[in-house]
Amino acid sequence: MATEIKLPALGENVEEGEVVAVLVEEGDAVEKDQPLIELETDKATVEVPADAGGTIQKIHVSSGDTIKVGQVIVTVEAGDAKEEEESEELAEEEQEPKEKESKGKAAKKAEPEKADGKGDASKEREEKPKKKEDNKKAGAKASDRKSNRKGEVVDIREGRRDEAAKASEGPVPASPAVRRFAREIGVDIQEVSGSGPKGRISVEDVKDHSKVLHSKRRSASGAHPDWSDVELPDFARFGDVERERFSNVRRKTAQHLSTAWTLIPHVTQHDRADITRLETLRKQHSAKAEKMGGKLTITAIGLKIAAAALHAFPHFNASIDMNNEEIVLKKYFHIGVAVDTERGLLVPVIRDVDQKNILELSVELGEIAEKAREGKISLEDLQGGCFTITNLGGIGGTSFTPIVNFPEAAILGISRASVEPVHADDGFQPRLMMPLSLSYDHRLIDGADAARFLRWVCQAFEDPFLLALEG
Repeated sequence: MATEIKLPALGENVEEGEVVAVLVEEGDAVEKDQPLIELETDKATVEVPADAGGTIQKIHVSSGDTIKVGQVIVTVEAGDAKEEEESEELAEEEQEPKEKESKGKAAKKAEPEKADGKGDASKEREEKPKKKEDNKKAGAKASDRKSNRKGEVVDIREGRRDEAAKASEGPVPASPAVRRFAREIGVDIQEVSGSGPKGRISVEDVKDHSKVLHSKRRSASGAHPDWSDVELPDFARFGDVERERFSNVRRKTAQHLSTAWTLIPHVTQHDRADITRLETLRKQHSAKAEKMGGKLTITAIGLKIAAAALHAFPHFNASIDMNNEEIVLKKYFHIGVAVDTERGLLVPVIRDVDQKNILELSVELGEIAEKAREGKISLEDLQGGCFTITNLGGIGGTSFTPIVNFPEAAILGISRASVEPVHADDGFQPRLMMPLSLSYDHRLIDGADAARFLRWVCQAFEDPFLLALEG
């Protein structure tokens, strides 16, 4: 029997991707969950596993192809014999107790009643404890059904998952390949309902769960604007032109920023920080960061300052839910950092910034930026941010207006510092001044609050002691 394996939904707003490599050949025997292709999509490279085992009959894609969700990747012949055998064994294990119980009942029915006519009464006495035991079993089964993964499908899809039940479930029944696939497409394996024997989770279950999340998020956030009705002039009338296809990164960036600009009423405020003292300290301690394998940059210091500022101003660590008219206040501090790569702009996320010191952040920032530039970044590395920092100081410029990274509430832009004459009590002094630009969602943040937030950030750059004092 031939089975077509198609490209599944791989995450929020991911509709297509480019095949980086085909990992199998026609005639190969593959097992379920074995990787078939490497796909570059949504700014990351992921492995797409097989839905079913068998022999590769035909490969429908090749390296360099752009394929869409639902498109056939390969055709496999027959199923995975090993998996079928395991399923049969599981079925047999479940069937054995039923058969024994059935035989026991038949044997009891075959026993002759006692001659003294008390058979009925004796039977009643025997059945009473049995009924109690049956009721107890039924109650246990009902309890099992409440915490059973299949029974939670509706709760998961409606967003009402019982956290207490989740904590008591124990290890999730899923293979390492399925777990890896879930991580790569940004799905929490704990929230997936298993359709296999004993609630075992398959790749197909992960895909189905991803589709539900994708649909809900898409409807909640609004799809990116449809440009199909926008007509451009015929530029060739005015001179020679050349057309270049969008890369996957450029396509995603265009869609995401269009959505952000459409949904968020942006305001940008500017200020300047005197980092003369900070620059002296940065140079003084740079060797410590280099010894650990990192680089003590303004961005690394900015990460720690931003996390402290989010502590001090909780509404900047939030998202606005217009559908439910609620503000979602986050209790974690994951900060994204814009990285310039050959493929385009990527924003990897550094998690739990508030729990790490500046030297640790320097190392992690260097490592994740390198992954982004080498194209080794995963989808998980790009998700979950609360706030974003973008630093153009290494290139130049005096200020800019960064676009908020939806669904976050704000983004901090850092420009190149320069020495300027600043007036003090005893006259003008040369000071190293660094421009900062804060863009924010005006639905959630008022201008006065934004000014206070940005001034707090400036003061933290100017006086690092403020981090220990108030951060």
